[in-house]
Amino acid sequence: MDILKISNISKSYGSNKVIDNMSFSVPENSIFGFIGKNGAGKTTTMKMILGLLKIDSGDIFVDGEKVVFGENKTNKHIGYLPDVPEFYGFMTSLEYLKLCGKITGMNDKDIINKSNELIELVGLKNINKKIKSFSRGMKQRLGIAQALLNSPKLLVCDEPTSALDPIGRKDVLDILYSVKEHTTVLFSTHVLSDVERISDHIVFLNKGKIALNGTLEELKSIKKGEKIEIEFLNSNEAKLFSQIYVDVNKISNTKLIISNKNENEMLEIMKLLYQNNISIQSLEKLEPTLEDLFLEVISK
Repeated sequence: MDILKISNISKSYGSNKVIDNMSFSVPENSIFGFIGKNGAGKTTTMKMILGLLKIDSGDIFVDGEKVVFGENKTNKHIGYLPDVPEFYGFMTSLEYLKLCGKITGMNDKDIINKSNELIELVGLKNINKKIKSFSRGMKQRLGIAQALLNSPKLLVCDEPTSALDPIGRKDVLDILYSVKEHTTVLFSTHVLSDVERISDHIVFLNKGKIALNGTLEELKSIKKGEKIEIEFLNSNEAKLFSQIYVDVNKISNTKLIISNKNENEMLEIMKLLYQNNISIQSLEKLEPTLEDLFLEVISK
């Protein structure tokens, strides 16, 4: 079942069309990566999912219920982490979560149990200092705890790892991956390595339109085996081969890249290497990366 369904939505600001007839769906218990460069329309889409922005046309459904601008009935299914979460700095983590629980109508027992559970999950247990002294990474982790407080069916995160150091990014990604069994995660980003690490499904957004949509394996298979990399034992061997086989791109003095035009390309290269007694360190078909796909998408 799809926890989120977006059907033919569009959004414009004056003459600027930010989202152009976009459709996609998010399966339950998946981690869905929403990729696009800055200004592609990711945050606008998330605000429409939350009912904070009016949709010009099309529909959004969360757990089968239609999202209506200005109403919050569908938000009972959603936890939301903005790109820069804000808190009351004079509070501790537990005090803040207790406040959020009371605002959402949770009973006192559930608030205490869930708050303690989430503080441990996000790695803030036994940290009793005020939020104003938290690092950016600690605030992101507290933001995730707050977003999970009502046990949402859908967790929406807008650039959750932006401006974090490598350790902070790893911590946040580990947390998002750990909640997959209980909730679906939709997160936007332009950090492609984050998406490759934890996502099941991916959408590439470019100029307000869906450019690519599928699982990580499906998207990578689009460009599978398009390049062959050869690493030679020395620069002389590399130079000799580039004189014989002219359609190459030089990466370094000992490493060349060749476009893989057909299924027999690898065999032809191996034959040339043998016939000319050229020694190599390695020969392999390169697996495509999300960066390859991303750069191709945004160049169109």
